[in-house]
Amino acid sequence: MIIDEHFSLLYPDEETKRRHETGELRPDISEDVIESIGLGEYLELKSAQLSDFFTKDPETIRFRQKVFSDIKEVPEIGRALTSVFPILNDIIELRRLDSGNGEDTESYLTSITEIELYISCIEKLRDGFAGLGDRVKSEAVARMISTIATLTESDYYKELNEKLTALSGRVREIKSITVGVNLDGQLRPTDAGVLSINPVEFKSGDILEKILRFNFKNDEYTCIAPLVPFDRSQNENRRMALSHAFNSAINDVFKASVKGWRKIVNEYVLENTDFLIQLMPEIELLVKGAKFISTLEERGGNTTMPEILPTEEKAFSARGLYNPDVSLRAETDIVKNDIRFDDDGRIFVLTGPNRGGKSVITCAIGSAQVMAQLGLPVTADSLSLSPVSSLFTHFPAESGDTIDKGRLGEECARLGEILDRVDGDSMILLDESLSSTGAYEASYIAAELLAAFSVIGCRGIFSTHLHELAARVDEISAKGREHGGVGIDSIVADITDGKRSFKIIRRRPDGKSYAKDITDKYGLSFDRVIDKLKK
Repeated sequence: MIIDEHFSLLYPDEETKRRHETGELRPDISEDVIESIGLGEYLELKSAQLSDFFTKDPETIRFRQKVFSDIKEVPEIGRALTSVFPILNDIIELRRLDSGNGEDTESYLTSITEIELYISCIEKLRDGFAGLGDRVKSEAVARMISTIATLTESDYYKELNEKLTALSGRVREIKSITVGVNLDGQLRPTDAGVLSINPVEFKSGDILEKILRFNFKNDEYTCIAPLVPFDRSQNENRRMALSHAFNSAINDVFKASVKGWRKIVNEYVLENTDFLIQLMPEIELLVKGAKFISTLEERGGNTTMPEILPTEEKAFSARGLYNPDVSLRAETDIVKNDIRFDDDGRIFVLTGPNRGGKSVITCAIGSAQVMAQLGLPVTADSLSLSPVSSLFTHFPAESGDTIDKGRLGEECARLGEILDRVDGDSMILLDESLSSTGAYEASYIAAELLAAFSVIGCRGIFSTHLHELAARVDEISAKGREHGGVGIDSIVADITDGKRSFKIIRRRPDGKSYAKDITDKYGLSFDRVIDKLKK
């Protein structure tokens, strides 16, 4: 039984998988973006790049959601997949070290080891999946359970197991070889060869060992004199010369077996092992993603499967949204927020006090979009969204070539790159952009940039300290709409009774209240100084 090489746990069919591999259905979401929104360490993969698995195809997202739901609802699936991961790593490493010759004893032994690992892997999956068929709902997991069951029940698999047992036993029983050497009249070696392969190790013949064994007789397995090249005092070249000679002789003994065995491997085992090896990155994503979600829920954070809407709706509507990175790091209760992109506001200018939650909510939106487009549950009470074609971030921590361009020049260069790549189905997340220059210059550049994003039709957040920019939101939005652009609106990180609430409210900012908050916090107000002088 040869497994379908296009079998996948993440793609509904071969054509969809091909379109992702060519990039047609894969959005532009880079590893740098994943790091910037705080998901890098939680979803880091060893066998692939996380960015390889993003999809903008709604059907593929829904297909994966069912797989992740199965893993969440039936934890035995995740444990079974996790159990084979070390074995698959061993197979990959074994192939890397194999010379690939196929005609020597080392290759023969490598083949046996690979098949042992392969059978161990299949049996772990068989045992791990046993009895789960009626509990799974996703097509992918059901198909994998069925495939493993069919494979292990096949006559060919049973025959392979029998052959492996016989051949493995034959190899594992070899403990020593008997060497014969012909000598000439001066006792010089003229010919040498292997006389027999033995199931027991030879005995050293040392008097101490004989005393310990209480056996002083010599027999065919007792050494009466060691071969010089294996003496500890001999150099490595002499040791290697004798080893090579022995290996060549053993190769001749096993030559017929090697040839027949490698044929079995090439025709059957490699194809079926490849099926698992090719699934390894997918299995790693599923296992790592399920562990991430489980960790969030253990820490008290709820998750939900988002509703996936058509791309053209440009939707993002969340209730109870929170930042997963902050949730896992914070020691206090997490504040949840509601946020909705709509016709009045596809782009939001987010203002508020320092450390009031602006960066946290910006990253939370990005995290939800990224997690959704992997097929994962998201960190919210509920969320409906459309897939994005690309997601770009511009955060202060991402500064680069500031020596040649200066910080403002570097910021503008990167913003220009984003502007060149963004389209109407993109999402942009800009946090404190243009903070390297004065308020007048920054507000002017930001207004131009926001109007341009409006005309392009993307959605996103512009988090900023420029409260005067937010005051001009209607003017900037109107400028964009004159050219068919989307609406721009204002949201604020709220302050209640002089304290940061970390709640994000959709309204116009009150710049004076934030300025007063800063002066009060640091004791800079005129009234405070007067009161102090009076005392």
